[in-house]
Amino acid sequence: MDNPPKNWTKVTELSSTMKLKFAGITDTGSVRSVNQDSYYIDPEGQFFIVADGMGGHAGGQEASKIATEVIKTYLVRCWYDTIESPQLLKNAFIKANEAIIDDQEKHPERLDMGTTAVVLIFREEKFWCANVGDSRLYTLQGKILTQITEDQTWVAQAVRSNAITPQQAIIHPWRHVLSQCLGREDTDQVDLLPLDVQPGDRLLLCSDGLTGELSDSIIAPILSSNKDSFTIAEELVNTAKEKGGNDNITVLIVTVEI
Repeated sequence: MDNPPKNWTKVTELSSTMKLKFAGITDTGSVRSVNQDSYYIDPEGQFFIVADGMGGHAGGQEASKIATEVIKTYLVRCWYDTIESPQLLKNAFIKANEAIIDDQEKHPERLDMGTTAVVLIFREEKFWCANVGDSRLYTLQGKILTQITEDQTWVAQAVRSNAITPQQAIIHPWRHVLSQCLGREDTDQVDLLPLDVQPGDRLLLCSDGLTGELSDSIIAPILSSNKDSFTIAEELVNTAKEKGGNDNITVLIVTVEI
């Protein structure tokens, strides 16, 4: 399925206690000629998906598109089943991984393709997220920006094991090497986390085209402004492009109304 229009924004009331305002933007950036990112926003605000493909222009586009479509389709089909949310998300990622591998077998020219994926859902009065790769989910509570997902990359693992410093990771030649992605037989780690989200909080889903250009200290004040969700998303994308825009940039903003 194609991405929603670039300028995508909506308000929805999910329950008597949770009203969301959300918006999304994807941009090719300042250097790339093709956008290999995909995203999906459920019109009712029940779930949000960002995927960042890799493996050549055609392969990256196809991998992220397959992952987004398969995850979306599975969540819609099984949303009201009795399966618990963590397993629902894990199953969706397994289905996406299998679908990409199946496509690789049918199209050997796309054998190297793969994709990241980060998904946020609001189900049974609770937020959950799932992640494979280095697309991210952040929460903003007050002025405090917190990265919820952990990057599944070589450098992130090296930092966590104290093999290199965070400063070294920023410029390390292997900083873009993923340890996990969808589209691999050995992909076996889907990170699943519950979120404690309160009215007034704001959530950010993004591809690494944003975080590769902007530090958390730049993202936080933009995200914490009183502007509407779409304007904030647009400002984040434009700021990343001003800093170089070396990769595709996708930003989804979810604001929990007070």
